[in-house]
Formats: sequence, structure tokens, C-alpha cells
Amino acid sequence: MISKQERYEFRKIRSRNKLFQNGIKMPRLSVYRGTKYIYAQVVDDAKGVTLAAASSLEKELKGKLKSGKSIESAKQVGALLAKRAIAAGLTAVCFDRGGRIYHGRIKALADGAREAGLKF
Repeated sequence: MISKQERYEFRKIRSRNKLFQNGIKMPRLSVYRGTKYIYAQVVDDAKGVTLAAASSLEKELKGKLKSGKSIESAKQVGALLAKRAIAAGLTAVCFDRGGRIYHGRIKALADGAREAGLKF
């Protein structure tokens, strides 16, 4: 029987391979959800550079947020990332949830980015 961690690794590999098989032609919004904080960045895989990044550890958000691991903080991080991506000239990205299931903080981050004007 495979462990929960192994299932997560398989899901992460499968979702990334699916993105690359479809030939993503736009930057990828990659999300990492830790136990205390959430991090997101927009990556251009063709050039291998990070175009915009945000996390719940940002000084801008630290005073506003009660905790870095709440759904509200994920929504704020998504909005901040979208604002930075739009300032960098990006309007559309491909969402990479990193093997995580699309609910909770991952969904809140995506919703916050969509409300701020990012399309995916």
C-alpha cells in the first residue's frame, strides 16, 4: 500500500506532466502550501526565470494578516501576486497547483488572483 506522501508525489508529477504535454505557452503560476505559510510565483519555464512572487511572509501582508495559514491570507497573497504580475506585463498564466487538491487555501489563492485581474 502506498503512503499519503507517495500519492502526493505521484499527483504532483502527473499534474506537471499534463501541463507540459499540453504545451504551455504562457508563464506558470506555481503554488506551494506549507503548514504555516503559502507561497506563489509566476515562472517563465522557457527562460527559466521568476517573473513575480508573493508569500504570506511579505511585510505588506504581515500587519494585515492574523495568521499566514488562513484562507483569507491565501486570498491576499493571490491578489498581491496578481498585482505584481500585471505590473510585470502579464495578464494570463497557467495555474500549477503543485499536486495539491484544488480546495481550501489553493482555491482561495486562485480566486484572489482572478479577482485582481489575472486570467487562467
